[in-house]
Amino acid sequence: MAIQYWWWILALGIGILELLSGTFYLLVIAVGCAAGGLVAAVGGPLWAQFVTAAVVSIAGAAWARRARAGAPAPEPAGRNRDVVADVGERVRVTAWDTDRRARVQYRGTQWTVELAPGESAEPGEYRIREVAGNRLILARP
Repeated sequence: MAIQYWWWILALGIGILELLSGTFYLLVIAVGCAAGGLVAAVGGPLWAQFVTAAVVSIAGAAWARRARAGAPAPEPAGRNRDVVADVGERVRVTAWDTDRRARVQYRGTQWTVELAPGESAEPGEYRIREVAGNRLILARP
């Protein structure tokens, strides 16, 4: 069997592993192997095949790392409305304790709420900013 077919088989195998792992790093290595296969298909020497595969893989890994570093950090689960449906909902606080906590009626039951840092403890309408355990963290809308 010609060597370019080994490169294609290797690229396909690494591509399948990529589907199982969910990272882009194996994908760029698979693309590097495919590039080595292209060099083999046009009759390039073995050293050129390996150098091409390595250069394409390293460049792709650097690109994947840079793309990942530029992505915004995920929001904590307690603040993410996609995870906790209560985030963003409104509640009414009638009075705050001295420790910046209160009890409010929300969704048919009593909840312990805390005031978010930097907020003033005044009665009124608040929005749920975060859910921390079984407490709601509130801020002004």
